[in-house]
This record gives sequence, C-alpha cells and structure tokens, in this order.
Amino acid sequence: MRGADLIASKLALSGARYAFGIPGGEVLALMDALDKAGIRFSLVKHENAGGFMAEGSWHAMATNGEDAPAILLATIGPGVANAVNTVANAFQDKVPLIFLSGCVDSVDAQTYTHQVFNHKELLAPVVKGSFRATTGALNVIMDKAISLALSGQPGPVHIDVPISVAEMETQEAIQPSHLPSAVRSTPDCTVIRDVVGRLANAKRPLAIAGVDAVNAGAGDTVRTLCEKMGLPLITTYKGKGLMDESHPLSLGGAGLSPKADHILLPEVAAADLVLLIGYDPIEMRINWRNPWPETTEVIDISPVERTHGMHRVNCSVIGDIKAILCALAQACTELTERQPELALQQVQRNLNEAFAPEPSGWGPASVIHCLRRVMPQTTVTTADSGAHRILASQIWRCPAPRHMLQSSALCTMACALPLAAGFKMASPETPVLVFVGDAGLEMGLGELATLRDAGLAVILCVLVDRSLSLIELKQRKSQHPNLGVDFEETDFPALAHAFGGHGVWIEDTDTLAREATAALKRDTFTILACRIDRRAYDDLL
Repeated sequence: MRGADLIASKLALSGARYAFGIPGGEVLALMDALDKAGIRFSLVKHENAGGFMAEGSWHAMATNGEDAPAILLATIGPGVANAVNTVANAFQDKVPLIFLSGCVDSVDAQTYTHQVFNHKELLAPVVKGSFRATTGALNVIMDKAISLALSGQPGPVHIDVPISVAEMETQEAIQPSHLPSAVRSTPDCTVIRDVVGRLANAKRPLAIAGVDAVNAGAGDTVRTLCEKMGLPLITTYKGKGLMDESHPLSLGGAGLSPKADHILLPEVAAADLVLLIGYDPIEMRINWRNPWPETTEVIDISPVERTHGMHRVNCSVIGDIKAILCALAQACTELTERQPELALQQVQRNLNEAFAPEPSGWGPASVIHCLRRVMPQTTVTTADSGAHRILASQIWRCPAPRHMLQSSALCTMACALPLAAGFKMASPETPVLVFVGDAGLEMGLGELATLRDAGLAVILCVLVDRSLSLIELKQRKSQHPNLGVDFEETDFPALAHAFGGHGVWIEDTDTLAREATAALKRDTFTILACRIDRRAYDDLL
C-alpha cells in the first residue's frame, strides 16, 4: 500500500465521497488513490472553482445527515496559490475542507526551487491547521486533520504530501482513529434554568441565528424554541431557512441590505432581550456592530468562545448548539406558550413591500420573484457576490437550511456556479438554480465546461446589466467618476450553446417563467440571460 492509498482510505472512512481539483505531476498518486478508495475525483478548470464545488457537495451531503469533509486537490506552487481564495472562504464560512497539495521532498527542496515555495506559511492565516504528511505517522496525521476540520467551528485544514510519501510503499496499516469522539454536551441545569427564566421574563425578546446553528443541524430545535417562547427570528444569509421563511415568526435574512437594515435594526434595538443562536457576525455589515443598547440583555449560544468584539453579551453559553436548544425547549414545556406581538406582522409587511417586484413588471426583483414562483419549493439556489445577491437573499424564501448557498463572510465573486455544480453532483435529483451577474459568470466561465462534462442540469439565471452594479452604486454615492465598472454585453446564450448547453435571452416574466419550466426538464445546463437596465438596482437594495 502506498502512502497515498492510506491517506485516501482515511478520508473515505471519514465519509468523504467527492474530491475536486486540477492534477499535476506531484499529485498523480494521490488522485489515483482517491479514485481507488471510492472517492469521485472531478477535474475543474480552476482550483478556486474546485474548492467551491467541494463546498457545494459538502452542503448536499450535510443536508442528508452525512458529516464528512470536503476535499480539494492541488499541485505544487501555482495550484496552491490559485486555491488561496477558496481556502480563505472555507475558513471564514466555516466549511470543513481538506486541502491536499503536492510538494517536493525535503531533501530536494534544499536545492530545487522550480515552483517551490512554503505552502504552509502562505496558507497559515486562512486554515485551522497545516500538516506535512510523514511516512510512519500518516494515520495520526489524517486523524488530526479530519478531526480539526470538523470540530468546533468547522474549517479548512491543509496537508502537504511529498512525492515520495505518496508514491512509496508504507509499512503502516490503516488504523481506526484513536482521537476521542465528540460528545454532545449541555451546561448544567442551573444554567439552563437561568436562561429560560430570562427568556420568560423578557417583554420583547428577539432571536438572531447564523452559520453555526446551520452546521449544528439545529433547524428544528430553533423553530421549536422560537414557537414556544414567541421569538421572532432574524437569520444571517447563511442561516436562511433555519426556520421556514414563510413561518409567522420569521423575519428572513439580514446583514448586507441597507433597506432591510432600516426595517430590522430598529426592532433589534427595541428588544429587551436578544438570543444569539450560533450567530457569527462575520457575515454582517459594519452597522451591525453594537446594534443594541446597553440596557438590552444578550444571551449568546455558541460552539466556541467569541472573540470578535463586534458586540457585547451578558451571558455566553458555550457547547453543542443543538443539545443546548433541546435542553432549553425541554425546560420551557411548563411555561405558557407566548404569542408574538402584532407589530411583528407590520414588520413582515414592510419587508415584503420593500422588496416587491418593480411596478414596471420587469427588473431584477421581478426576475427573482418570478423564479421563486415557478421553481419547486425544493430548489436549492446559489448566489454570487454583487447587487443581485443582496436582492435574492431578501426575496427568496427558503423552507429549510442550505437552500441558498453563497459566500457570506468573504463575499467572493465566481462562487455561485461551482457551488451549484458541487451540490448537483452530490444530489442529482434536487433542482439547482444559480443567481449570477454577468461579470461573475465571465470570471468563472470555464466551469460551464465542467457542467457539460459532468452532465449537470443546473439552471443559471444571469442578470445582464453590463456593470459591476454594487460597486458602481458605491462609486456614485462617494461622488467618484464612473471608472472601471461598466463593460459591453456578452452573448451568453451563444456561449451556452458553444459549451454544450442551452441558452436564451429573456426580457419579460412570461418568457422567464416558460423558459425556467422548460429548463427543469432538460438534461443539460441552461442559461437564462435576463437583460436588465444599467442602474436597475437603484433604490432596490
């Protein structure tokens, strides 16, 4: 057995089933070993896209209750450098990514410099840990890496694999992990009773939930506690669907939209108690810093100690989020179920009116509303960074967690298409829809070939306004001249056909509804190129 075979077998034993990347000579043994271990390797056009595809597949597996890391494979030097963006995204968005990279042997690195630099030092700020695979210690290194990636707040872990370690026979046998397994823990009953008492005494409580609650699989317990205590719920964009967003207590997602903030932040400030459930403010704009007055009681339920300093809390309850919520819900059973204030319905109406379709009947809001109407409720959407993402995150209602995927903390472009590809690969029966701007699609255009080669029937809604709209809006507000934000139109339907898919120009909702319905029945990808005016997002965000 080669060292690469042991590495791949340990990943397979952890439940991993998908790997993505671009091979080079230094990782051929690793790629072969992954395949022999039953882990499907998919060739991508850029390592950055490979990392997002890995994340998409992880979300699909997590939706089905599978707790396993995602895998990205890159070769030495430029392969690793290309992957830095997606590794940083995994670090900020709490994605358990195992990043395997090839490297030259230590003895060669002393005199051979072609493509060689220190991978560990480059990645140090954006990984939870970095290991160098060593013959004789592969079992323990893999156990440490996998455990670290999945524990606490999940995140990326890097493993440099020297050529000789991967290709040479090893005397090690595959061993079960000797690391202690995690046990769901809750604070003692005194702490639980104290939190329940504070909730019961609050006159105007509010809950905010985020990515850590999603990763804990805590959606059902979030809903149960909110219903019992009459807690209106705001989520981050990553937390959308922790409670069905059509629920009477749901106030939807927040964090990036000034229009939504204008409606929601006064409610946050007016609350006498705020319950934070797996809420990491790394997703939020700067005006979510200290959003409540000193008189507000703040309880933070989190898997790790919070050191961000973005807001204060009165009580921090650290542990397994789902177990803590279950204990709180159980302790609430003797309390009278509290009804939310009638004012909540007015807040919901204000949000609906703020993000209603355009009076003209066409524009980015109309596009998103139309697609939400015609697409199945089970549809998983992805959103690229840009103005369309803010609008989609406010309009698109999710019935469950992980029904809208995006780069929430890093907010990087060119993520939506590969996120969708990875999810569709791991969950082929799920309808998957991409929201992307024209610039975002152009940045990652090569991955249309990945959709073609993998036979992934993903639907892409491209908002074609020939501008970096969100940046252009900021440019105007700052009274800077128009520079470097506008460009000419690309013929996306023609590109779809060139890459083996189907594409069509769309300029009204009737055509959009018809073409989206047809795309659901197609066995290849579809580009719905929706022409909207430049400056179409003015006053919408």
